[in-house]
Amino acid sequence: MDTVRLRKILISLIFFISFISAIARAEDIYLTIDEAIALALRQNKDVLLKAEDVKKAKLDIEEARAALYPAFNVTSTWSRNNGYYAKDFNTFNYQLGLKQYLYKGGKTVNNIKYNEYLLDVNQAILNKTKIETVLGVKKAFYTLLLSNRFADLNKMILKNTRQHLDFTQERYKHGLASESDVLKIRSSLDSVTQAYETSLNQIDSSQALLNSYLYLEKDLKVIPKGELFYKEEDIIYDEALLYALRNRPELKQYEAQEKADQKAIEVAKADNRPSIYASCDYYARSNAAAGTAKNWNDNNVIGITFSWPVFDGWATRSKIEQAIIDLKSTQITKEKAERDIWLEFRNAYLTLKNAIMKIDAMESDLKVYNDNLRSLKKMFKEGIASVLDMDDAILKYSISRFNKMQSVYDYVIAKSNFDKAMGEI
Repeated sequence: MDTVRLRKILISLIFFISFISAIARAEDIYLTIDEAIALALRQNKDVLLKAEDVKKAKLDIEEARAALYPAFNVTSTWSRNNGYYAKDFNTFNYQLGLKQYLYKGGKTVNNIKYNEYLLDVNQAILNKTKIETVLGVKKAFYTLLLSNRFADLNKMILKNTRQHLDFTQERYKHGLASESDVLKIRSSLDSVTQAYETSLNQIDSSQALLNSYLYLEKDLKVIPKGELFYKEEDIIYDEALLYALRNRPELKQYEAQEKADQKAIEVAKADNRPSIYASCDYYARSNAAAGTAKNWNDNNVIGITFSWPVFDGWATRSKIEQAIIDLKSTQITKEKAERDIWLEFRNAYLTLKNAIMKIDAMESDLKVYNDNLRSLKKMFKEGIASVLDMDDAILKYSISRFNKMQSVYDYVIAKSNFDKAMGEI
């Protein structure tokens, strides 16, 4: 085992032990976005259910392949004759049967292919569930991260508003401010207090949503590690759209379902075709007449059987027509999915572009407030600006920085939606 792989295993083991220990102690746990995604893919019940469907589809293939092998049966019968002959006796019968289909109208081969395509369908559904789960985890994780920052900002605003109220009340005592000024500040304080309480509720809501995706205990608190970041990259629309049409699991699902439906038609047609099988049966039985010794007789039968269902009341025709309808329905659904994916991709692309432009605008505002803060710091050192003026400048810069962070959050969510539209995790 190489060093890199061993290191990854050790890191995963340490993370798992730490995670279990945190749950056992009902303490807060710190998670990065990658750790949260890994945990969700390992514990989310929707993902686990779809993974079980994939396992079942694999077993269905094995079951279909069993028809390629000969069937071997062993039958044994014991009977006792009482009171009919002068002497009671036991009779034993044994039968060994071997049967091998040589031709079943193509039913076996097409049934195998049918189940193989269904495996592809279930695998695509699993991939789709993983993508949707990852998108949900990203939104919940980054929303919780932003909510924490928003609560911190509201706490700063609340503190600053109280300082302004104290300052205005002092001015009012000395006749430098009116009662109306005090009332306005108190009204603002009430609004800021309500906003702060609302931001705390947003944290609880985001926490509950993230715990739901990760299937954690509701009382367990996740502390998101990391920061919102923006990575500039060029996205070519046409190339990205072609990539999405190749990689979206929904399209792979319907493509595989279409092939499975085509094979289902062939399976249905096989019921109207002849079948041929070879068989070999060996019989052994004991015979005994009244008052005589028991003796054994055996024989074997070898043969080839040809069977052709000439008329079945049009049952096969109905099966074929039903299979054709299923195929047409899948084709219609596939066409609709292609259009829906194109529309989703276009909306995600435009939203991502708008988010990038918003970041540039917020960056310009942040530079302005940063410059104002530097100027005020200089004035504060020179004794021209007060402590409250300094706090106001810091708060304005903090608000501008949060607005930049929120624009980056919008970009991260838009990029996550765009990745999902392209079929990426």
